[in-house]
Amino acid sequence: MALEQNKTIIRRFIDAYNARDLDVFDDIVAPDYIDHTHQQQGREPFRQLFTLAFGGFPDWHEEIEDIIA
Repeated sequence: MALEQNKTIIRRFIDAYNARDLDVFDDIVAPDYIDHTHQQQGREPFRQLFTLAFGGFPDWHEEIEDIIA
């Protein structure tokens, strides 16, 4: 995958995160995604984690200042 494509995916992920649009995650997160930090696998646990974060930190907003690929 080209560097600009990778950057576009990250921008899309952050935009979806800020909009609380978890449906976009289905397009950009692999079905067999593994989260080693939280020891989870798959999209549904990933969605649940973000839903929990949105509830706990409703004003949380991410901003990209620089992307290095």
